[in-house]
Amino acid sequence: MEASRPPSPPHHPRSAIAARTHGRVRRSPSSGLLPRMGAIVAALLFASGCATPADPGTPRADWVLPRAATPESVGLSSAQLDRLAAVTREHVASGVVPGALIVIARHGRIAYVESFGARDRAANKAMAEDAIFRLYSMTKPIVSVAVMMLVEEGRLQVDDPVSRYLPEIGSMKVGVERKDASGASTVEMVAPSRPMTVQDLLRHTSGLTYGGRARGPVADLVRAARLGSRNESNQEFVDKLSRTPLMFSPGARWEYGVSTDVLGRLVEVISGKPLGVFLEERIFRPLGMVDTAFWIPPAKLARAAQPWQRPGGPPMTPRFDVAVQPRFESGGGGLTGTAADYLRFTTMLLNGGELNGQRLLGKKSVQFMTADHTGALAGLPAGLGFGLGFQVRRQAGVAGLPGSAGEYGWAGNAGTLFWIDPAEQLIAMYMVQVNDTDRIALRNQFRTMVQSAIVR
Repeated sequence: MEASRPPSPPHHPRSAIAARTHGRVRRSPSSGLLPRMGAIVAALLFASGCATPADPGTPRADWVLPRAATPESVGLSSAQLDRLAAVTREHVASGVVPGALIVIARHGRIAYVESFGARDRAANKAMAEDAIFRLYSMTKPIVSVAVMMLVEEGRLQVDDPVSRYLPEIGSMKVGVERKDASGASTVEMVAPSRPMTVQDLLRHTSGLTYGGRARGPVADLVRAARLGSRNESNQEFVDKLSRTPLMFSPGARWEYGVSTDVLGRLVEVISGKPLGVFLEERIFRPLGMVDTAFWIPPAKLARAAQPWQRPGGPPMTPRFDVAVQPRFESGGGGLTGTAADYLRFTTMLLNGGELNGQRLLGKKSVQFMTADHTGALAGLPAGLGFGLGFQVRRQAGVAGLPGSAGEYGWAGNAGTLFWIDPAEQLIAMYMVQVNDTDRIALRNQFRTMVQSAIVR
């Protein structure tokens, strides 16, 4: 989900669609370099998105839900899902998408799961169900659930001032641009109109931003702090952040930013545990999310889904090294994980906070989180609001993409996307690692085509 709708993805002729290879790429019998013809064939396979499939013994994903007999048995159109598959193969063939894993569940059953292209195109390795992706901002809903678990335990309230737990945040001032007599811009620091609350962090009305999003002299000061180094601890991140200006007084408007990173530190302070430990003990282990963490250890590294530089395309957006364990456990965008793990998390939410006898949240807490908490505040697109960790849809119309009132979800910077539609009892996930210039258009196309598959 995004705050604006970009142009549609570039069209690629259907003749460019590449079927996925089901046999191994044959090796030349000669030693040394491939003969010229073999090299040409290998290059064509590479360009069309084909890849050597994983070994037959590679573990398959452990899906928490049973498979539907057919998409039609849960009210989805096979013909429309075939169109979605064809479009995805076009994107793989063009090189826009190195590889993709699509999961759609409805009425408690998996209606569709399919992998496309390569998990690691440079290494010629096929996409697989157990691929591990950089989740980026799909980390935010998980950390928001962690906060609400602490709320349920009575350890904080949603309307508490953040400074009660992180005093350094209480010292932050709002940066206000002024013009001097010569017309040059200056920044004046003024006290916010009210304290920042935990709710402000959860719904992104805190006054915090991402340095790359905002413009102007106040945002320049935020960028100059160089926030988000993976070599700094969560505490060091908040300490550095507290010395930057707020973009506006908390509660004045919606602005996407580092709020959930601050929540990650909040969880550490209240629980007395590192964020990664808390998430593992309280969320991942109870739900069976065995492959979700802030890095990928050596034993699992061969399963990492990797970005790819498309020949002739724009430079690939830099992505963090999943093999390096970071000091900064970013609550706003640091997790890696599989589609199967995230399906466990989303199924728990759709179930009202429980999965397989493990209850993380009460039903009313989930309803509270997935309600709109932004009202008429500026900053969000028409028809959409924001809850406590999720973008939520206010009504069926107005927004530029189809959907149901009450659906909620979010997305990640590398192109991943999920949403949950309680009215339709649907969960959809799009797992890719693509360029920043392509991600929003791809996700919007995916969303529209999945919504079109709902036929009863």
